[in-house]
Amino acid sequence: MDKIVIGTRGSKLALWQANWVKARIEERFPEIRVSLAIIRTTGDKILDVPLAKVGGKGLFVKEIEEALFRNEIDLAVHSMKDVPSELPDGLMLAAYTRREDPRDAFVGGEGRMTLEDLPAGSVVGTSSLRRQAHLTRFYSHLKTVSIRGNLDTRIRKIKEQGLAGVLLAAAGLKRMGLAERISQLLPVDRFVPAVGQGVLGIEARRDDTATREVVAVMDDADARDAVLAERAFLKRLEGGCQVPLAAHAVLEDGTLTVQGMVASLDGKKVVEDRLKGGRSEAESLGITLAEALLSRGAGEILAEVYQNVP
Repeated sequence: MDKIVIGTRGSKLALWQANWVKARIEERFPEIRVSLAIIRTTGDKILDVPLAKVGGKGLFVKEIEEALFRNEIDLAVHSMKDVPSELPDGLMLAAYTRREDPRDAFVGGEGRMTLEDLPAGSVVGTSSLRRQAHLTRFYSHLKTVSIRGNLDTRIRKIKEQGLAGVLLAAAGLKRMGLAERISQLLPVDRFVPAVGQGVLGIEARRDDTATREVVAVMDDADARDAVLAERAFLKRLEGGCQVPLAAHAVLEDGTLTVQGMVASLDGKKVVEDRLKGGRSEAESLGITLAEALLSRGAGEILAEVYQNVP
């Protein structure tokens, strides 16, 4: 193998992520020429409609996966939180990178206030129904508004729309060198992260053994097992990427702890729990946790959400 083409979205963050993978390959395999192919996805094209209303599943990966099937690219780099729980036949996640900070972050406007400091009626922007549910649950005195766009665009909307701030993934802010913009990091036991948040997934064709062997050097076993548990939880609940559903798994001394949550849009109906087990049980733990939540009404909450997405 003498060359690899990486498919990526064109946002600054997506390009940072793709270039990070490119650099890792070039460091380990200097004989391989690596280039990027920028692909515009449905999620990039439709910016005036909330993500949940567009459809949710695969909005940021479908066109990139189609390029993989056409052999126009050799691998794709995704934020794992954007990847649907089921991949098309013939494709696989060949590597899960080491997890960056999985927490949600509040980026405030002038004064860098925290959510607790904001006066009643302050408006916070988010593109995520999950973050909306968390916010209305724990900060009922605040209001939310749906915003779209890449990281820079959403931060810029604080001033343009007179927002008190926006909720974003800490991982993206840190990767883009914007950690100083973070006013508050939100604890995972309250603001449970999105499935896969903070991890990059490298997708390849299942039959492309050569490419898979190259990207295997970036695979992080802890991130893989944690995300397998989270994605099993997501798949069992048949949740899309844009519903108020969350799961986060942590490995410590060989023990995997998985927490999961399903909430109504207003944060008033919530079912949540956590389970512990061995890392070899990752997927079964995620499924068992999902079934525990289903037994307590998670299915009814999600059905209501699907009917009432704004």
